[in-house]
Amino acid sequence: MSANTWTPADTAGAPAFTGRASAPPPTPRTSRGNRRQKPGQPAAFLIPAIAVMVVFFFVPSVYNLVYAFTDWSSFKSQINFVGLRNFDNVLSNGVLLNDLKINVIYALLVAIFQNLFGLGLALLLEADTRINRFARTMVFIPVLMSALAVGYVFQALLKPEGSVNAALSFISGQDVTYGWLNDTHLTLLWLTIIHSWKWMGLAMLIYLAGLKTINSDVLEAARLDGAGRWQTFRLIKFPYLAPAVTFNVATALLGSMNSFDIVQATTGGGPGQTTEILNIFIYRTFGQGLFAQATTMSLVLVVVVALMAFPTIIMLRRRERVL
Repeated sequence: MSANTWTPADTAGAPAFTGRASAPPPTPRTSRGNRRQKPGQPAAFLIPAIAVMVVFFFVPSVYNLVYAFTDWSSFKSQINFVGLRNFDNVLSNGVLLNDLKINVIYALLVAIFQNLFGLGLALLLEADTRINRFARTMVFIPVLMSALAVGYVFQALLKPEGSVNAALSFISGQDVTYGWLNDTHLTLLWLTIIHSWKWMGLAMLIYLAGLKTINSDVLEAARLDGAGRWQTFRLIKFPYLAPAVTFNVATALLGSMNSFDIVQATTGGGPGQTTEILNIFIYRTFGQGLFAQATTMSLVLVVVVALMAFPTIIMLRRRERVL
């Protein structure tokens, strides 16, 4: 028999063939049970972010809280503890309470207009066409612009001799010299529209993202059932947009309550302090050297923002679960 001839004796002592592939070796497991080993995540990667948070957020916040209980000002060389005197002075200040009321009205109007503009644009530009993509880009450009720049541009446009009145004069054939930013009754309304115009591109983007998550089969089924555009929006699209509504309303409230740039650039709080929001009053108080009082006012603003934002977010999140 040649050396290459196979005989049954050659398989002696070898494992029997069962007709199935042999199982792979078991995967190594951790000592905790069935969890597979994962590569470690170095905690050192968190150090830069933590350092930035500590230096630019936590430390200033602690100092802000401490100085609110002192008489820190530019008129004294020493800083003394005064307890709750600053809070008593601030809460009894009629100007501050009036500015706080203006601030709340400003925030509510901005939240309404910004979301109406953003939702309307999202529905209008929902189709993914070349013209719509260009229009979305144009609408989003103001979001990237400086708020101060936007304020100064609108200040020039809305002057009695500005471009807006010039265009209205050309259309109507009459000389229009309306002072848009000098009207003590409507100037605050114009400012909220300017603020909403600047940020409506962000609201539009969030609403567009929400619309893209809606299953096309659901919309097609609604169309086959005879639902019109209004019924489709009210019964299908708007409920699906509940998370987007929560995000946009919360960001609009928080952003407008902390607004400063646009109002300062356009009116500076005028005319007659009818548009003086709380941040402008804090800015003027700090500029007068009353540092402790300005710090106390900023703490009051934080409390008011929290009292407005958290209940609103909780209510909208409950609405999400219901829808």
